[in-house]
Amino acid sequence: MEKLIITVALTGNVPTKQMNSNLPVTSEEIAADVRKCSDAGAVIFHVHARDSRQKPTLDISVFEENTRRIKEIAPEVIIQLSTGGRAGKNWDDRVNPVKLLPEMGSFTTGSSNLPGMVYENSPQFIEYLAKVFKETGVKPEIEVFETGMINNAVYLQKKGLIDAPLHFNFVLGAPGSMPGTVKNLIFLSESIPACSSWSVAGIGKAEIPMATAAIVIGGHVRVGLEDNLYLQDGSPASNPKLVEKVVAIAKEVGREIAGPDEARSILSLNPKYKDRILT
Repeated sequence: MEKLIITVALTGNVPTKQMNSNLPVTSEEIAADVRKCSDAGAVIFHVHARDSRQKPTLDISVFEENTRRIKEIAPEVIIQLSTGGRAGKNWDDRVNPVKLLPEMGSFTTGSSNLPGMVYENSPQFIEYLAKVFKETGVKPEIEVFETGMINNAVYLQKKGLIDAPLHFNFVLGAPGSMPGTVKNLIFLSESIPACSSWSVAGIGKAEIPMATAAIVIGGHVRVGLEDNLYLQDGSPASNPKLVEKVVAIAKEVGREIAGPDEARSILSLNPKYKDRILT
């Protein structure tokens, strides 16, 4: 079984410090959390941006500042920038983080209903973003909220817009999307193309159960305050504590933890972006 890759979704667009005071929102807080999580065993960091009022933003200068701070304090880690649509719907604003040339970027290949909104990713926008991934050589992580998003990614691959091997992240337990069950996780993991890699992000109470299942059946794991604000006992979580919990579970079942370069090899990341300072 491959070594376990641990991703941390640090901040997201929805959580606030009022919900959990451990949420990192400034570039300094985000970088400090990355250092702690990296020391605990995480290697990939899914990064969003917040403005001076702690509101979600697509301002590219904030992404630049976040990544600069991260690389100053944790130069070995893999940065994955978000292209999500909660902070705005302008196409160019959403693809600009990929143009900073991080090692990875998120890529949701379909639309879904989330509380109070439609998370819209039209076929036209998906192809537009796919072309940016293709042109830059940045590795897309395909975010899957339901099965059709796998099919959309395979379609893009057949058109030559994204390259194999594909990497998927199954987002399970989000309201309006597929529930966080082991049955759904196994179904999705068996629905992707051969030679693809996958991880799972369980939302809310599904986070640790989905992580445990992935560890046992050979997938990889995403945790973090974007997805879940509480530990299983109801106390406030923190990003480092969630990583430590996943590492402890992996050790109990005998699964080794991947380091940054091992993760780069498993995911076939573009080597020219390994040591790049994103500006």
